[in-house]
Amino acid sequence: MDDVIEAEGLRKTFRSKGRTVEAVRGVDLRVRRGEIFGFLGPNGAGKTTTLRMLTTLMPIDEGRASVAGCDVASQAALVRAKTGYVSQLGGSDELATGRENMILQGRLYGGEKAAVQRRVEQLIDLLDLRPFADRRVKTYSGGQRRRLDVALGIVHQPEALFLDEPTTGLDPQNRAGLWDQVKALRERGTTVFLTTHYLEEADALCDRVTIIDHGEIVAEGTPAQLKSEVLGDAVTLRIDGEEDEVQRALSLCASVSTTEQASAEGDLLRLYVKDGAAALPHMLRLLDEQRISLSSIGVAQPTLDDVFLAKTGRSLRDGDPRESPEEELIGA
Repeated sequence: MDDVIEAEGLRKTFRSKGRTVEAVRGVDLRVRRGEIFGFLGPNGAGKTTTLRMLTTLMPIDEGRASVAGCDVASQAALVRAKTGYVSQLGGSDELATGRENMILQGRLYGGEKAAVQRRVEQLIDLLDLRPFADRRVKTYSGGQRRRLDVALGIVHQPEALFLDEPTTGLDPQNRAGLWDQVKALRERGTTVFLTTHYLEEADALCDRVTIIDHGEIVAEGTPAQLKSEVLGDAVTLRIDGEEDEVQRALSLCASVSTTEQASAEGDLLRLYVKDGAAALPHMLRLLDEQRISLSSIGVAQPTLDDVFLAKTGRSLRDGDPRESPEEELIGA
């Protein structure tokens, strides 16, 4: 299976308030034809900066990248012709209908009128747009707008589609509906590059994921592979007490022979243990003997957030206060 998107040593640096910020620090990527590739990270990690370099919207400081066989730096026009890009904000004309937006987009990419009209009819059926395709976009719901945004991104039948946080702001029902549309695109051979901070989205959609933090890749593989790297089950214990009790509880739980990793975040203990169901009663007896009270208990299989926590020591859901100046403007 050949690679549609390749990047080697991508770097991007910004100057802001008298300091230099390395937003992307030597990122390497390979995205195969016909897969959904997830690019995960907290706000400010470098996701959107990387995506913008790959889509020619921002110059590359160092390194090289190619998309659909075209060099991003020297063949930008070809890259744009062969890719689709759906930004966080969308790009439709609110006063035009969905159908008019799609026809205009197809014509701007050089399509013949009759061919574009046929393609628009296909997309209306593929993305379930028919109930509202001939209404003005300003009347659309959030979910309807995002489906139209995806249609605009693929009306010219690109080899690769870049989706930047496509479900941000959608309710769970609309988010699940858009997931189905993205899966349908993959089944028809479209390569999808997806940035997201929704862990369940990456788990449900992506064939492979890469996690970025502070501008560097910290993990990559299939969701199942990454979660298998986390040792054992994830146990969380919220301590009902002061800091000294939290530390005593941490020491007790870490002393259990099946505990692989243990850390505390405020009053919450995070533990990775072999066979959590068996280890938990032992931990609870130790805590009870020391009269340490709990306000909540949890046991679960590892998630992608656990992968990130194991790699970086913090949650994937946490934003990075050291955001690059570019990402402070565009978000991500």
